[in-house]
Amino acid sequence: MEDFKDETERCLEVLKKGGIILYPTDTIWGIGCDATNAAAVERIYALKKRHESQAMIVLVNSVRMLEQYVDKVPDTAYIIIDHSDKPTTIIYDKPLKVANNLVAPDETLAIRVVKEKFCEQLIYKFRKALVSTSANISGQPSPKSFAEISPEIIKGVDYIVNLHHSKKMEKPSAIIKIGNDRSVKVIRE
Repeated sequence: MEDFKDETERCLEVLKKGGIILYPTDTIWGIGCDATNAAAVERIYALKKRHESQAMIVLVNSVRMLEQYVDKVPDTAYIIIDHSDKPTTIIYDKPLKVANNLVAPDETLAIRVVKEKFCEQLIYKFRKALVSTSANISGQPSPKSFAEISPEIIKGVDYIVNLHHSKKMEKPSAIIKIGNDRSVKVIRE
């Protein structure tokens, strides 16, 4: 448990200075930063060689935190969050308080409430949402383990979390788009 606490503290130092981290999420290894820091978000786009029109996911640690980043959380989202048995990312209309370069051209943002101890704790202590995007160059496959992460990604981050390096990660989360008009569309199962 001590390593867990130390890793959280090291990440907090980097995140508070606008740095980017490589960390295990509730699904796959991710590249992350403060979701409110546009310069840090830009660094991730540059590292991944990804165009800003390709939005990234944001992680929060609770429904209460989610409500701070979305104008209105549709009732359907609460049901999905409560009953989903696997990590599920929901795309919401009208995001609030995040870096402008995280918001998709259609004024939406993908957000996931994490249920993994390290991410929950990190976000809780940081008191802000975190960006989470797969730890790969855009267009390449998402790494299923730490060993599959490219040297370019490893060299490009400010800190690498020293947890779960030998663990095989899950596949990316399901993605569902819920509009304020109550429309529901499955993007990725």
